Amino acid sequence: MHPAAEHSPLGKSSEYVATYTPSLLFPIPRTAKWAELGVTAQTLPWQGTDFWNCFELSWLLPSGKPVVAIGEFAIPADSPNIIESKSFKLYLNSLNQTAFATAQALQACLEKDLSAAAGKPVGVRIRSLAEVERDGVSGLPGTCIDDLDVSISNYEQPQPELLRCDSERVIEETLHSHLLKSNCPVTGQPDWGSVTVHYRGAALDHASLLTYLISFRQHADFHEQCVERIYLDLKRLLKPQTLTVYARYVRRGGLDINPYRSTDALEIDNQRLVRQ
Repeated sequence: MHPAAEHSPLGKSSEYVATYTPSLLFPIPRTAKWAELGVTAQTLPWQGTDFWNCFELSWLLPSGKPVVAIGEFAIPADSPNIIESKSFKLYLNSLNQTAFATAQALQACLEKDLSAAAGKPVGVRIRSLAEVERDGVSGLPGTCIDDLDVSISNYEQPQPELLRCDSERVIEETLHSHLLKSNCPVTGQPDWGSVTVHYRGAALDHASLLTYLISFRQHADFHEQCVERIYLDLKRLLKPQTLTVYARYVRRGGLDINPYRSTDALEIDNQRLVRQ
């Protein structure tokens, strides 16, 4: 477990506060998990963003009439802190009985509070249900590897030694899988996700990638750190010219988390999948 998470509301009984309380947000420094992976804030080998989507965003108009919407939050991958997910939910719930004159006023409030917690500017977008409905659901790009016939019996820790490639052959391709699962390091609850890998480098053996991803099945870590681990393991193996790892996780408590890490600065499309 991350040492800071022990003091968070995660896994504990919590009172749900319905009026604006920014102090509910609980930052967790990224440095401890980065150190496990052998990187520091000064040596991060990736660019990226953690996209959070809130499907339970509600507040009051000055008249007392409630509004419901969907919130999208973009937290920089190099921010000093992640925001613990339950504290994020509790904070968003504290808006339920709070009046804002306009959606723009709420957005400014969210940007201020979330940026203070993350330690870097957080992007916020408030979208109507009709707008999101029009977008529909999306599919992942590239080739799905889930139907490959593989065998695996060890699920306790990620096993980068399972990964294989043909270093004599350099290719560019996009692969994806819906079989990513890990567990919350505090509560043990399952975190279900889909992951896309795009790279140009030594040709990756598809079956080995699938078994590697499945080896996360009982691994306990936060979404962001799982994606960073996958990125680093692939980077070490493939020596790629370009690499992007993008995971989209199934929501819990009205929030989903979708981190991407890449060698490049990208414009990522934050479109939900069928399980989201």
